[in-house]
Amino acid sequence: MAEITAQMVKELRVKTDAGMMDCKKALIECDGNMDEAVKYLREKGIAKAAKKADREAKEGVVATVVEGKSGIIFEINCETDFCSKGDKFKALVAEVAAALKASSAQNLEEALEAPIGGSTVATYIAEQCASIGENMKLRRFARYTLSGEGSITSYIHMGGKVGVLLEVSCGKAETAETEAFKTFCKDLTLHIAACAPKSVDSSSLDPAFVAEEQEIAKAQLLAEGKPEALLEKILPGKLKALYKQSCLLNQEFVKDGSITVEQLQNNTAKALGDTIKVVAFHRFQLGAA
Repeated sequence: MAEITAQMVKELRVKTDAGMMDCKKALIECDGNMDEAVKYLREKGIAKAAKKADREAKEGVVATVVEGKSGIIFEINCETDFCSKGDKFKALVAEVAAALKASSAQNLEEALEAPIGGSTVATYIAEQCASIGENMKLRRFARYTLSGEGSITSYIHMGGKVGVLLEVSCGKAETAETEAFKTFCKDLTLHIAACAPKSVDSSSLDPAFVAEEQEIAKAQLLAEGKPEALLEKILPGKLKALYKQSCLLNQEFVKDGSITVEQLQNNTAKALGDTIKVVAFHRFQLGAA
């Protein structure tokens, strides 16, 4: 006989809206098999027809918290835009944000296990599904922590539809306190939100993405009647265009198309007499891949 834990009972209750004792009995009858327990309750007419946990959650909010040299970004989903604007959901987001900020979580898996209210974030959100009346989940999470001088900067666009977390390093502590450096970092978060780069530079661009784009470009050139012998001469130009479109440092700066982001970085560094480097960024768009 499988051990029936309180967590299993809570999970089944969230899935079915059945009572705690009914859920425990169903799990006992089904030897701890969750799917069979759901089926058991539905056959008995105890489970609700629409199980919250099976409904798609694609609305919600992207949120960030930055404190000193550390910052987090996360996406928490619900089913409807109406719910995402409600006080209960906003309170849940605030509670989760506080718990994640206080935790040592570095990735989504660890974030779901972060402590909150005597439980874990994953369990706590599941428990709130019944109270709020919608399926909800923590979908994505990331954390940046500066190891030297610089800044962790965030930006939230369209009330939480898009969020950006950016890490920029510099050589001197006083540089990070200048208005020019702060403006540079803030402008970059706005640029990232608007232009959606995939990586900082070409070296950090996903090789699988590059390979796929090259194959697409090759197929297009052949379809246009270009001789295969000339492809090796043409494809480097296509690759350069891909970097300009996909890599942050190669993109034209959104506020001044006459310079690239890399040139902006270098110009700012020169003006401040220091070294400046964009280390990493995350851009979360609600519901997007």
